[in-house]
Amino acid sequence: MPALMPCPHAATRRTALAALLLGSAGLVAWQWPQRTPPRSSGNAALEGIGDDVCVVAPPTPYDPAQGQPLAAAREVPADARCPVCGMYPARARAWAAQVIFADGDAYFFDSPLSLMLYLGNVAHYTRGRTADAIVARYVTDADTGGWLNAQEAVYVTGSSAMGPMRAGSLPAFADAEAAQRFVLQRGGRAVPFGAIDVALLRKLAPNLRADHRLHSD
Repeated sequence: MPALMPCPHAATRRTALAALLLGSAGLVAWQWPQRTPPRSSGNAALEGIGDDVCVVAPPTPYDPAQGQPLAAAREVPADARCPVCGMYPARARAWAAQVIFADGDAYFFDSPLSLMLYLGNVAHYTRGRTADAIVARYVTDADTGGWLNAQEAVYVTGSSAMGPMRAGSLPAFADAEAAQRFVLQRGGRAVPFGAIDVALLRKLAPNLRADHRLHSD
């Protein structure tokens, strides 16, 4: 179980705790739902929650017994928590992402959007970590469900597809042609990894911290 501790990132506190409550009820399982107007969570347990608690997601260590290279993409453990929002990425596997550090530790994310938020402020979401120590970044191919190198993938922003947090997200594709086919069906525009900047992320995540930086290329 992840620990509860004084929260250094209050801006994401309510989202993380909402994910805990929804996740425990087995409600986190969306794949390409249509965009709908925002609505209240309707959960009284969220009312009055202060800024003093947040989820701390532990890393998943490298297991040599699995017989794969340290930097190879791994399947998402059922109990892994997203360090950005607190959700269980395995419950929305079609959106999952991951990073692997030089020491073999991996962190898993509920969506490419959460991965991008993480890459812009690694030390904030995982204390003691730095972006320089990341040796691999992966996102899920929206067409095949396989893993893609996050830096080589093409993303779609502004489409009608909504991620696990019921908000705008960044579905990933193997190439520009695949991304454009999706754009024709669901709208939005295709962008490469290097074009995902702070301004774009702030449109998708209005509560983005002021100290967020560009992701590490």
